[in-house]
Amino acid sequence: MWDFSFRRSLGLMVQTLPFVILRMAVYFGAALAYVLVTGTGAGLGWGIGALGDDGFRTSATFFGGVTGFAIVSIVMYWLREYILYIVKAGHIAVMVELIDNRAMPEGRNQIGHAQAMVRERFNEASVLFAIDQLVKGVLRAITGLIRGVFTLLPIPGVRQLVTILHAFLNIAVGFIDEVILAHGMRTRASDPWGSARTALVLYAQNYRPMLKNAAWITLFVYGLTAIVFFVMLAPAALISNLYPGGLSGIGIVVAFILAWSVKQALLEPLAVACLLQAYFRKVEGQSPDPQWDARLDQMSQKFRELKAKAMPESTNAAESEGMA
Repeated sequence: MWDFSFRRSLGLMVQTLPFVILRMAVYFGAALAYVLVTGTGAGLGWGIGALGDDGFRTSATFFGGVTGFAIVSIVMYWLREYILYIVKAGHIAVMVELIDNRAMPEGRNQIGHAQAMVRERFNEASVLFAIDQLVKGVLRAITGLIRGVFTLLPIPGVRQLVTILHAFLNIAVGFIDEVILAHGMRTRASDPWGSARTALVLYAQNYRPMLKNAAWITLFVYGLTAIVFFVMLAPAALISNLYPGGLSGIGIVVAFILAWSVKQALLEPLAVACLLQAYFRKVEGQSPDPQWDARLDQMSQKFRELKAKAMPESTNAAESEGMA
């Protein structure tokens, strides 16, 4: 049914506990910031609202909370490339080492060792982030292949169903971009752009089984996230009572934030651990297919940008490997 072992993935989570703790600190800290800053904004709005009637005070409290939420969201948006560089990429590097049974330092040294590996492949956070954005664009183009095939079928209502399927698969491939980045770490590639190109071609020629694996993982992750959300509604309601003015609906927002933090800190790395196994198993012994390389070059502007940034020797090596 799938090409990975949940037991092995859970084992990887245990073996990379320092990174799991780091992720928990980052994302639970972000959740706390959302709750505190949103509450502070609501409190300021409530205070300002005392200058008017009850309706004005309710509006001021609401917009103060929204402003606080927006401030934290903007900060998280600007920090996203550094989180990818420091937290996510390092965690991937450790998982790759463990999957390949390579020697790893124990304890807290694991984080320093992994971040040194990331710096060796990507000298700046902006480089890793730029590659990740291009990879996501190419993955969306590959996913579009399924939509193109199904829309040709003469089945009533197929377009609506395919639209839903396409949206779901776009969510599913949200985990795969990190797997593509893992290829360069596994092969010790000196050119991150060329490595990402090669990894994408390998993914494309195995896109059906990889999307199947990603779909199962996505159902699992978002199913658990939904359960966490409903569990968090009770404590979130208690937290919302601390907000001035008793804003209706704030408990739902808090529960969503808490569920999001659990997903990012614990469920997402578990999903990546599963997909790393599936990807490495599928591409084992394969070479990049030059036909798929040409196809991606034709269908995706992002792939052409990635290809243009790759070192000439990497491009030639990939083409030679594919011809072999």
